[in-house]
Amino acid sequence: MKTVGDALIKFDEVLKSIYDKPEINAIKYLAISEVTALSKAQLRAYASTEFSAVQAQKLKKILRALQTGKPIQYILGDTEFYGLPFKVTPAVLIPRPETEELVEWIISIAKQRNELETILDIGTGSGCIPITLKTYLPSAKVSAVDVSTRALNIARQNAQLNDVEVDFIKTDILKQSGITLRNTHYSIIVSNPPYVTEGEKSEMHGNVLNHEPHLALFVTDTDPLIFYNAIANFALQNLKENGLLFFEINENLGKETVNLLKDKGFKNIQLRQDLRGKDRMIGAELTQ
Repeated sequence: MKTVGDALIKFDEVLKSIYDKPEINAIKYLAISEVTALSKAQLRAYASTEFSAVQAQKLKKILRALQTGKPIQYILGDTEFYGLPFKVTPAVLIPRPETEELVEWIISIAKQRNELETILDIGTGSGCIPITLKTYLPSAKVSAVDVSTRALNIARQNAQLNDVEVDFIKTDILKQSGITLRNTHYSIIVSNPPYVTEGEKSEMHGNVLNHEPHLALFVTDTDPLIFYNAIANFALQNLKENGLLFFEINENLGKETVNLLKDKGFKNIQLRQDLRGKDRMIGAELTQ
């Protein structure tokens, strides 16, 4: 790989058996931009640009790692979410576009409300949800919990990277008797909990199945809504009156999740689709 043009062709050839064309395009430009500090537009315009020996070696190393199925975000060690930079390691899930849609929904609603928002994110992972909410809702008081110490370490680094203050706490939402939080009355609770069933593993891309943390991904086939049930119960005790509960959900369990919230007495439940037309997020209100 002597030039940018050579590298673009090489990435196509090597990765075609692993990824589809759109994914390869995204990956190759991300990798080459990282190494050269050139934008996607510049790479297209200056395909004859030659690499230095160091740049060529870095690209070869990245390509070898990609051939194992390791996600490009883990290889580079960072990604972007809602226009903000985030560090990622195999200890946390790679933030997804559908989660950006959930965050955008929350920001939109919060800006319409004339109150100081107190926000809790449950199962925070990289911290992408609470950090983004704090960035775009700077007056909000934002907290986040996770069961993983390694994930919380990454989340704290990301809060520092984005220069925002989020209160990160280690706790297990499935063991509510042991939960201790500095605030117990929230106006918004949000969660993107594990929701992929064991039976859906066969449908997953190998780069997710083999590299992203199973703790943050999977639930049993027999109790796929275990986290939604626990978080909804927690919200009943810890949301303020007229407080809001938001979930990212399994696209195949939209109706079941709505019914779970109805049965617990939540009102104004909205099931929303993502940009691909899949049931992906729910918002509900706790009213008397």
